[in-house]
Amino acid sequence: MENRRKPAPPATTLDINCDCKEAIVDYLTRAFPTRQMEEYVDELGDVRSRPMWDQAGNPVHNPQAEAAREQLIEHICAMPPIPTALDALLVHYGVSAVAEVTGRSKRLVRDGSGQQRLESRSPRTNLAETAAFMTGAKRILVFSDAGGTGRSYHASLDAKNQQRRVHFLLEPGWRADRAIQGLGRTHRTHQACPPLFRPVTTDCKGEARFTSTIARRLDALGALTRGQRQTGGQGMFESSDNLESSYAKHALHDWYGLLAMGKLKSTSLAEFQTMSGLDLTDQDGVLREDLPPIQRWLNRILAMRIAVQNAIFDEFLTLVETRVAAAKEAGTFDIGVETISVEACQVLSDTVIRTDPVTGATSHLLELSLTQRRKVLSLERVLKLASHEDKPLFMRNGKSGKVALAIRAPSHMDEEGNTIRRYELVRPLRSEYLRADHLDESAWETVSKARFSALWEEEYAADESQLVTETVYLATGLLLPIWGALPKEDLTVNRIVDKSGTSWLGRHVHDLYVDATLEKLGVNRTVPTDPDKIAAAVMGGGTWKAPHPLNFTIRTSRVNGSRRIEIVDAEAARILELKAKGCFTEIIAYKTRVFVPLDRADAIISGIAGQA
Repeated sequence: MENRRKPAPPATTLDINCDCKEAIVDYLTRAFPTRQMEEYVDELGDVRSRPMWDQAGNPVHNPQAEAAREQLIEHICAMPPIPTALDALLVHYGVSAVAEVTGRSKRLVRDGSGQQRLESRSPRTNLAETAAFMTGAKRILVFSDAGGTGRSYHASLDAKNQQRRVHFLLEPGWRADRAIQGLGRTHRTHQACPPLFRPVTTDCKGEARFTSTIARRLDALGALTRGQRQTGGQGMFESSDNLESSYAKHALHDWYGLLAMGKLKSTSLAEFQTMSGLDLTDQDGVLREDLPPIQRWLNRILAMRIAVQNAIFDEFLTLVETRVAAAKEAGTFDIGVETISVEACQVLSDTVIRTDPVTGATSHLLELSLTQRRKVLSLERVLKLASHEDKPLFMRNGKSGKVALAIRAPSHMDEEGNTIRRYELVRPLRSEYLRADHLDESAWETVSKARFSALWEEEYAADESQLVTETVYLATGLLLPIWGALPKEDLTVNRIVDKSGTSWLGRHVHDLYVDATLEKLGVNRTVPTDPDKIAAAVMGGGTWKAPHPLNFTIRTSRVNGSRRIEIVDAEAARILELKAKGCFTEIIAYKTRVFVPLDRADAIISGIAGQA
């Protein structure tokens, strides 16, 4: 008997591109400007433009604009497809190596022959993928919001795969709580080792808009949930990453001023207003008082060409870094709670500075003696740091014989818009910043890598086992009622933890301000201050108010863009005495100002403080 059934047709080969071309082409077709415009004169005599219509009432289109649109669409459609991050990872590493825990029910994968096939996924698939990752069968895991709830992917001591997790934070979105939810999947208790978090961004500076928002909200979330901002961001973001902070807002105001004066190299005022659509000046060409806020400014930057974005952001971030560095130098930068680990901590004195009349809660000023082991940077780490730099400089100081690695640091910008190049000098015990022109004029000189390594090892061996003891003052207890009486020059909040696990949490009070703080709170006690400590604090950017009968203040000032140490509010009768101690005067704006020479500032300030 003859079989009359027709053979089944061959399976259709899938060829699906899941990219954004369709949306882009639809947008260009609808929104690309092709209407022909005509000029006319309105009732007031002003020349304006309007869309043109033909005699039949049909819109007139510009042939050149239509040709440009078709050419652009043709070029876009000829470009290779741009896959999503998830699909790109699956294609690059293969589905056999990547465990996917997401909420999608279907996905396109390629088999061994390169052909596409459609896979169905169920909730059980996510369980199997999680098990494959935790057992080590698949060493790469990709999970989304749907896969970040109720599951654990950390290096659990109960799992076969106990390797350190390297968690790449990709496309974090706008919600900080979801970002924390995802980060918490790989960092949990009962783990063999903590993970490494790696936020991922592109080289497009406009993307800083998104990382800035998530950094700000992570800081706020940490402050709300644990009373400490750093816990929200897990230490992933620095102060300059938050582009909505007070430092960034002040830097944007400086940027507007430099833009109006024509001091910026990235763009001009007229060009920026045209590109961004923001009106920055009034009818008289003067900057408006209600300038656009930083959120709107950041959003408009995203619409510009990438090269323009990067140039504008480089100058803006330089201003932000300048603001942050100035706050750190002045001691007014609020970094939240700073944990200090010490070998031993001894309470030398405990002074009750306030007792609440209602609750009886007390505020204390503790005098603590801290014994710390010096944290010395090893040669291996400093050479690894140098390997990541383009042109590291191995330096030796001709006067002291000490060594330092000089690497490029973020530049600063002065009031005139001039870029100030800086270097960071990495030394065994600390790091410091120096302007490039000052480095050329200093005693630092370049040496060979071998000579640098030998000298670094000598310093490391000399400092490695040393213990340093210092005395600090900490305001603890009920701080809110006395917060205004504490010195505004130092906003540091410290948590001091010793080897036994005992901790002290409070607001740090510098030696310079202990007497003034106790006087404000009505406590009859004077604390002797070491003149050398006063000199070191002033040289570090602090302010010292001399007691009666001196009644003047020694602080850091800026004169013509250069840093100076100035004696403010000195009586005219004391000027000769101060000049005899080594100070000098200048008449600026018809006012005699007293300065301390920087090269002998330590000795002069110590002598003045010892007289108080």
